[in-house]
Amino acid sequence: MKYRRLGKTDLNVSVIGVGTWQFGGEWGMDFSQEAVDQILDKAKDLGINLIDTAECYGDHLSEQLIGGYLKKNRREDWIVATKFGHHFHDKFSRTNHYGASEVQQQLEKSLHALQTDYIDLYQFHSGPDEAFDNDDLWTYLEKQVQAGTIRHLGLSIAKNDNMHQTTAATSVNAKAIQVVYNRLDQKPEEGVFTSCQQQDLGVLARVPLASGYLSGKYKPGSVFGGNDVRHRHDQEHVNKLLLQVEEIKKNEVPARMDMAQWALAWCLKHPAVTTVIPGSKSPAQVEANAKAADYVSDEHPQATSK
Repeated sequence: MKYRRLGKTDLNVSVIGVGTWQFGGEWGMDFSQEAVDQILDKAKDLGINLIDTAECYGDHLSEQLIGGYLKKNRREDWIVATKFGHHFHDKFSRTNHYGASEVQQQLEKSLHALQTDYIDLYQFHSGPDEAFDNDDLWTYLEKQVQAGTIRHLGLSIAKNDNMHQTTAATSVNAKAIQVVYNRLDQKPEEGVFTSCQQQDLGVLARVPLASGYLSGKYKPGSVFGGNDVRHRHDQEHVNKLLLQVEEIKKNEVPARMDMAQWALAWCLKHPAVTTVIPGSKSPAQVEANAKAADYVSDEHPQATSK
């Protein structure tokens, strides 16, 4: 595994993390504590130290499963990133809650679910600019940083070109940006990444496999079930993406190289990107994702020896 410094923080994160939206049950399957334990055990064995979750992956369900693992293992071995701002009602149904008092309740629930007394990276979760421009919210969060409940603040921006929030990151003491970035969606390169480099912000690339379309497993015409978030994607658009994936596989992916590993390494080549956080449904997927680190250069500006 390789490691990079997360922006201006003192955190050295593995270039491959574990995204955990799937633990909330919206990616086609439910997870037991045993299954999550096996996934995270495999991640630890391979040198992965970053877990990214959120308040609304289930009603703190993903956090609860991670907390069940953390209570049996060394908390200090992990960098735990979670988020705030949404309340989960049912699968694919959420409402926004970004007020300071509401976030206080969310933070308390996240700490309880994760069975920890601190969060390494607490991220503003895909909120609108009017919610972001709330001084009371950031005043409250800064008090939690001073108290040690939160080690660092971050932003998970909803739109890949949200320069309003990105350029203001340092002013609210955010030290990392999470953004959708993959071979099919390179929008952050047009402005967000430049601002992140100027501010020395860490970048967590989410959806690095384009919701699994870059895994190479799906052909045009693939249809997803109703308990999989991808069933909500426009089918015509999905088919266009999968046709594009076939061209990429033919023209860009080296022969005999796993396409998913190629796609993860592709993201990590950009000098602004610190880490990728693909979801994993099994220990085997964790292991396959981790192998992408073999194709990552040690010359990255954030590279560390841990």
